[in-house]
Order: sequence, then C-alpha cells, then structure tokens
Amino acid sequence: MNTLVNVARYHLVDRLQYLVLPIGVTLFAFGVNLAIFSLLPDKPEENYSGGLFTLFVFMLVCGAMSMTKSLPFGLALGVSRRSYYLGTVLLVAGLSALYAAGITVFQAIEEATGGWGLGLNYFRVPWLLDGPWYLTLLTAFVFLTLMFLYGMWYGLIYRRASVLGVVLFSAAQVLVLLGVGLVLTWTDSWSKLGTFFSSLTVGGLTGALAILVCVAGAGGFATMRRVTV
Repeated sequence: MNTLVNVARYHLVDRLQYLVLPIGVTLFAFGVNLAIFSLLPDKPEENYSGGLFTLFVFMLVCGAMSMTKSLPFGLALGVSRRSYYLGTVLLVAGLSALYAAGITVFQAIEEATGGWGLGLNYFRVPWLLDGPWYLTLLTAFVFLTLMFLYGMWYGLIYRRASVLGVVLFSAAQVLVLLGVGLVLTWTDSWSKLGTFFSSLTVGGLTGALAILVCVAGAGGFATMRRVTV
C-alpha cells in the first residue's frame, strides 16, 4: 500500500496538471458564464451551461498524460507496472472524490441562490447531475473516474503502439458503435432504445457509468502489462 501511495504522491509533484489547472480553468469558465448570462437582456427561467464539462475533459487529458509523460521516469525509479497503474488509480479516486465533493457543494449553493441570482445552472447538468446531492456526489465521482481511466487507456495505447495504435483503437470503437447502430436499424429497435434512455434514472445512469469504469480499468490494466518503455 505504501508503494501505491508513493506513486500517487509522485504524480502530485506536478500540482499544476492535477490540481491548479483543472480547478482554475473550471472556475474561470464558471466566471465567464456568469458574466455572459448577467448581460443577457432576456433570461430564460432555466438555463443550463455545458461549461462544467471542462473539468471532465481535463480529467481525460490528465489520465492520458499520466501514462505518457510520467510513466518512463516512474518505471525508471524501480516501480513495477502493476504498482504504477494501481497507484495512479488511487490518485484517480482521490482527485475524483475531491472534485465530486466540490461540484456537490457548488450545486447546493447554486440551488440556494436561485442559480447565482441569475437562474444559471452551471453545476447542475440535466440527466447526469440532476438528482439529490448524494446522487450528484456519486455520479460525479464515477464519471470523473471514468474519464481519467479512459484517458489512461489511450495513453497506454499510445505507449504501446504510438499514433497508429491510437488511430486503430479509436477506429475500433467507431466500428463497434456503427455495428450497434446497424443492428438497431435492422431490428427496428431505435424507438425501444429511446424509451430505455428516457426511462433511465440518474441512479441507473450512474450504474451504467460504473460498468464502463470497470471496462476502462480492466482494459487499461491489460494494456499496461504489454507496454514497453
């Protein structure tokens, strides 16, 4: 366990990447949204902003960089691939918990102030972060973890097979989605899919995201064992 904690601390030497930039850019985007919305002459009763997804994109980028920029030196220090991966996952859990708690607190303030006095919903996202506080906390944690692990997987693919591997990996996912779309078309099941998603609760969505977390985590771990540095 000490080794995993040390790996997490190794990453946090770069506080700019893992803490300063994600928080700073998210708050900056929030300030820009507030400024723009305060200047609108006619404000809708409920306005949802997509600016919060900046944080999720940052988690994706941080995950990729943790397996590209930081991996060679980490392994050079004598850390095993398994320990490096699991230590990074420990970092993921800590960062996701921190940011999910922040989103939950700001969402509560947003609701209490009537959308910052402007009817702006920045920290409340329809169908995703739109339930009770505990579901917001859980869903944000799971989604942030998913983005980081997905980024890690991409970073490992890049380490294993360079740009060609990333392109093929992306193409494979597109082909899977295309195959699912064709099956839905041939079986005339698009309406059933729409009914399923429309009936999906926030809790159900969180469960689906948790399954994807397991897939991304397992895929990344399997790729990690084949990475050469």
